[in-house]
Amino acid sequence: MKKTTFPAFLSTMIVCFIFWILITGMLADLIEGEGISLQALIAGILVSGGVALFSARFFIHEHAFYLWHPKRFFIGLFYCIIVFPWELIKANCDVARRALSPSLPVNPGIVKVTTELTSDYGLSALANSITLTPGTITMDVVEEVEKNYLYIHWIDVGSTNEKKAGDMIKGRMEKWLRRIWK
Repeated sequence: MKKTTFPAFLSTMIVCFIFWILITGMLADLIEGEGISLQALIAGILVSGGVALFSARFFIHEHAFYLWHPKRFFIGLFYCIIVFPWELIKANCDVARRALSPSLPVNPGIVKVTTELTSDYGLSALANSITLTPGTITMDVVEEVEKNYLYIHWIDVGSTNEKKAGDMIKGRMEKWLRRIWK
């Protein structure tokens, strides 16, 4: 069993504590000028530390502060706030249009998509982003020496060409994720 290092513990704890602040509404209270409860702050630190203690070894493999580099951090933030929501809106509109207009053709199928991402985190982020957009589900990720492939179930196969189908499904997501993870 892999041992948890202090940098991995600290990095995971920081991420958990940020989520704690967002979920409990402490940030909104601070913005509104209501102040932060000391008890809630201590509870957040303890819970974040506990979660990090047991989970850091599963999340952080090496380079514990990799995502905290300012360039990667802001690109990741841009991806989460702008790029992914835009792709999500486009996919939702497409699926809603298909649901509300039964005459539109639906041609479901499984397509093989090549990706240039090589890291486990990058592949996982892309596969999850594709699955979270309506109309597509990532069924399998195949990692090979030269290239990696995603097998995706697509509600309406627009192309059987691997490159064209990949561009249609991945949209701008892979380009931005490649800037974070190689």
